Amino acid sequence: RFVAVHAVSMFTGLRLQLLQPLVLKRFFNSSGTLFAKMSAESQWLTAEERSPMLSELKASGWAELENRDAIYKEFIFKSFNQAFGFMTRVALQSEKMNHHPEWFNVYNKVQITLTTHECAGLTKKDVKLAKFIETAAASVL
Repeated sequence: RFVAVHAVSMFTGLRLQLLQPLVLKRFFNSSGTLFAKMSAESQWLTAEERSPMLSELKASGWAELENRDAIYKEFIFKSFNQAFGFMTRVALQSEKMNHHPEWFNVYNKVQITLTTHECAGLTKKDVKLAKFIETAAASVL
C-alpha cells in the first residue's frame, strides 16, 4: 500500500475519512508512478485481522468509535502525577514508533484515541500502541 500525505494536506478543513477514496486516486501520477510507500504496519486492518486484534482490546475497555475508524479509551488515575507519568511513558514509546495518539488530559483523566492518520483508519500500529498503553497503565495503577 502507498500514501501521499502531502496530497491529503491540500484538503484542510475536510474530514479525511470522507476524502479517502478521492485521496487514494492521487497516489499515482499520470504515468502510474507511486508517490510514497506505506509501511506494512500502516495498512488498514483487514476484516480477518480486525476482529481478533480488536477483541482483546475491547475486553480491556477500548471501544471503536462510530464516526471514524478509530479506537478510544479513558483512563482514570489516582492523581495528576500518576496520569502525567503514564502520559510520559506513552509519549516516549510513541516517539520510538513514530505513531502518536490523540489525547486529552484533565487532572487524573486521560482520554486516548488511536487511528493512523496517513491512511485514515485502524492499522497494526494502533493495535501495537494500544497494547503498550495497556501495559503502561497497568504499571502505574
